[in-house]
Amino acid sequence: MDEIEGFPIRPGLFDVHGAMALSVGVNFTVHTHYGTSCTLLLFHRDASTPYARLPFPEAYKIGDVYSMIVFGLDIEDFEYAYQIDGPYEPENGLLFNPHSVLLDPYARFVTGQRIWGNRKSGCYHARVIKDGFDWGDAPQSTRTMSDLVIYELHVRGFTYHPSSGVSYPGTFAGLMEKIPYLKELGINAVELMPIFEFDEAINAREVDGKKLLDYWGYNTVGFFAPNTNYISDEEANKDNELKVLIKALHDNGIEVILDVVFNHTAEGNEKGPTFCFKGFDNKVYYMLTPGGNYYNFSGCGNTLNCNNPIVRQLILECLRYWTVSYRIDGFRFDLASILGRHEDGSPLNNPPLLELLATDPILRNVKLIAEAWDAGGLYQVGKFPASKRWAEWNGRYRDSLRAYLKGDYWHSWEASWSISGSGDLYGGFYSDNNNNYAGYNSCVNFLTCHDGFTLYDLYSYNEKHNEGNGWSNTDGSNDNRSWNCGIEGDTDDPDVLRLRFRMIRNACAVLMCSRGTPMFLAGDEFGNTQYGNNNAYCQDNEISWLDWSLLDRNRELFEFFKFMIAYRHKHPVIRKMLPDAVCGMEPLLTHNVNAEEVFIPGDARTLAVSFAGYDKATGADDLVYVAVNPHWEDVRITLPALTPSQAWYLSVNTYGDERNRYCYPEGQEVRIEHEFIMRPRSVAVFTGRDI
Repeated sequence: MDEIEGFPIRPGLFDVHGAMALSVGVNFTVHTHYGTSCTLLLFHRDASTPYARLPFPEAYKIGDVYSMIVFGLDIEDFEYAYQIDGPYEPENGLLFNPHSVLLDPYARFVTGQRIWGNRKSGCYHARVIKDGFDWGDAPQSTRTMSDLVIYELHVRGFTYHPSSGVSYPGTFAGLMEKIPYLKELGINAVELMPIFEFDEAINAREVDGKKLLDYWGYNTVGFFAPNTNYISDEEANKDNELKVLIKALHDNGIEVILDVVFNHTAEGNEKGPTFCFKGFDNKVYYMLTPGGNYYNFSGCGNTLNCNNPIVRQLILECLRYWTVSYRIDGFRFDLASILGRHEDGSPLNNPPLLELLATDPILRNVKLIAEAWDAGGLYQVGKFPASKRWAEWNGRYRDSLRAYLKGDYWHSWEASWSISGSGDLYGGFYSDNNNNYAGYNSCVNFLTCHDGFTLYDLYSYNEKHNEGNGWSNTDGSNDNRSWNCGIEGDTDDPDVLRLRFRMIRNACAVLMCSRGTPMFLAGDEFGNTQYGNNNAYCQDNEISWLDWSLLDRNRELFEFFKFMIAYRHKHPVIRKMLPDAVCGMEPLLTHNVNAEEVFIPGDARTLAVSFAGYDKATGADDLVYVAVNPHWEDVRITLPALTPSQAWYLSVNTYGDERNRYCYPEGQEVRIEHEFIMRPRSVAVFTGRDI
């Protein structure tokens, strides 16, 4: 045993990355390829100056890995960081500075930014945690992708508005208070926008008297650590508050998917700070030009060098950690096309990282969802590498259905393909015991997400209104395919409001009756608005926070969402292929106005999709017919012929009847005799069953 600055030390556990509490002390393991020496810094809690500096002896190094056990440390009493020495050659991508205080890339808990929006210091420290959480014996979820209804939400924005009524607004605990609401709504998966430790204050600025932050969280500081700002009581819970939330969601049948950002970090470009990866191995962790500058395929200043073996290992270990220690059910990868780029930026035919994640045994049952494009122009929807294991955000679904539902009839073919499961993009259904996907199991359908208009704004604004972001309304997408229903923005006109809510119902009904996995943005179910801002990444205020008073004001819309989600859960034929229907209907067809015409014109003003199969669980045919009329006039449609013992019943009519009813529970449906008049700009859903 050796001693440095009065601390007993010995060589540590070289194959355990990060800092790990032991019964006799703490093991510290870290690596650098181009660095020449490493020093461990120990700080008292909340201190900026270390009380101890422990250089790693050369004998405590194997290969590129430094490892040391420091005896007698109490994990409640200290924070730690590192300093790495080495060559400083910016033109060669080497940025070593022995004075830079560096965060452990494998830090499990990050300090330095506990107060939201205020950086306490110019650097980050880490703390050591013990994982003693009892997950019980609940098995891992075996739901398929197509059985999910995904609800995307921002942890802070979901409950921070005073109207949320929770005791711990803007936190994991606040979200847990809303679990009864999520159960009532009927969703069975939440997709949490970034919850890794991120720096919301790194680009803080003021516009028109409002402080703007990087509110969304796509500026990662630490990949292994939960965001401390989302913990209601750091001292009492540390990382356990998030684990308590996840267990409670699981106990209520709700899976947890994390939005993860492995395409860039908060260190930015040449002008950005150095607090972690730049100081450990800038040339390893980032894609660099021949002159040592940063490739920017992320649009955020730098791009992680994801297919470097060291970075691949970090990403794999990170996902394994969240899967094992937090029981995460799935990951949605932001700008995932970057994960398939070579270190020179060119797309790889068989990206090693994607194959590694697709075949890893720990991740076997975890959902992997790609945002299959990046800011460098690489667009891979329908052809993301390793697609038989990866699902994709279906950008084509969003674009074609947004356009068709507002009356752009020339998108009818794309719309019908999309409702049917996007077979033209993903092929027929395929699944195996290795959790490989194809067909509709590869397809996440959505009309709204955090990036873009809310569903209410989609039918309230023709143009984006991002002036409050401070970029003269130049940021955000111009291709919104939205329609204001006659008046831009807020209005008291009852006719316009009726039309807007009908358009929202249309969107919800089609989304829930489409093959694939439906996803929608939190608040869409009660008409939440961002006042026309389609890029609210910096708006930590009423623009982004959910206004829960709208739930009471728009209760009718909420009830419609509940019905449609329950309808989808009840009818497996929408979600998956079933055995052939006894009545003889084809498993899946598209239809013109006349149901017998299965070929639709390229500019069809009305179209329908039928799903048919035999449900062994009920011992009866499961038959669903979805008709969409985005035209501004009535349209008479016919329904497919059934056996004499069966009939069609109207389950949903977004136009409403004389009693303003839009949906009909089983037993209250209206029986339809072959023909039905669809009212203007409406969607109807029919259920076939025995008379």
